[in-house]
Amino acid sequence: MKKEEKLEKKVPPTGTFSVSLGKYILIAALVLVLTVVFQFKSPTVMDQVNEDSATAESQKERSILKHFIAEEQSEGDGATVRRSVGSYQMTRFSPFLMLDDFKVTPPEGFPDHPHHGQETITYVTGGILAHEDFTGSKGVLYPGDLQFMTAGKGIVHCEMPVTMNDSAVSTGLQFWVDLPADLKNCEPRYRNLRADTIPVVQVNDNLNVKVISGKSYDVESVKDLAYTPIDFYYFISNKAGTEFAQEIPPDFNAFIYVTKGAITIGEEVFKVHSSVFFQTDGNFIRGFTASDNTEFAVIGGKILDQQVVQHGPFVETTREKLIEVFDNYRAGINGFEKALGWKSSISNGIDEQTAREWYS
Repeated sequence: MKKEEKLEKKVPPTGTFSVSLGKYILIAALVLVLTVVFQFKSPTVMDQVNEDSATAESQKERSILKHFIAEEQSEGDGATVRRSVGSYQMTRFSPFLMLDDFKVTPPEGFPDHPHHGQETITYVTGGILAHEDFTGSKGVLYPGDLQFMTAGKGIVHCEMPVTMNDSAVSTGLQFWVDLPADLKNCEPRYRNLRADTIPVVQVNDNLNVKVISGKSYDVESVKDLAYTPIDFYYFISNKAGTEFAQEIPPDFNAFIYVTKGAITIGEEVFKVHSSVFFQTDGNFIRGFTASDNTEFAVIGGKILDQQVVQHGPFVETTREKLIEVFDNYRAGINGFEKALGWKSSISNGIDEQTAREWYS
């Protein structure tokens, strides 16, 4: 009996064995969960950008070509602009001919003037901007609205800030884009893009992107806005240190213009009104916001392999063709038939009530 008692003591009770087994199972489960958590952590901004590429290894960040603060200068009739592209610091950046950060107080503005061989893109950030041309087309742009205008063979128009009841100033961005040589004599056209039709991506709690033209974070814009392929994204962040990234096609030039706050790229900080131009040595750009409440535009365009011969708003590929355009404008032919004797109804200003009647 004593030997049997000793044997019984060596055999653990059934309940004790169950508890030990349960502990082992629980520990194994915890290890598995932790492994999954570390392997599948929350995606970063770059993880989301990488999803658009075949492999993460194919990604290469673009390096900075040049940067500067856009300086103030007078333009039009008393208007003030900060010119980025089109300045002595960056004469052209194909396909871009000009980028103006404008601030216009009535009665200042951009009275009747012609265009040829290019497209203009206007993004209004404050106030109301009115437009009228010699074809009878007219309209207004409210904050967040855009107008894509193709001048083609010729247009004469007027752009004026609306005299607001609350004295608000008209602000925004306008850039000029070169047209491919075979489209310089196309018919003029317009495409208005209203703020409520622009897709907005909420990347995270601290970053939103207006996808005006192109594709950002798997969201695509409205199509067929301009003849020359253009990317245009407007980034809005409410917190310093927020990461941002944007893929750029290999045959596109790209740059950033800071409209509010500041951003950091690499070790450099770029404050408001900074223009940052990139090399074509990669397929994405990346950075961080350097202040709360930061806003900036990422702009890209297909590089055009053609000569640019420009005099003001007339753009051609040879000197001979440019002289011909001037002759057409003076004679009122070949696209400028309606230019002779035409005067817009808003060249001396427009009040808010009239502007709202144009677009209600």
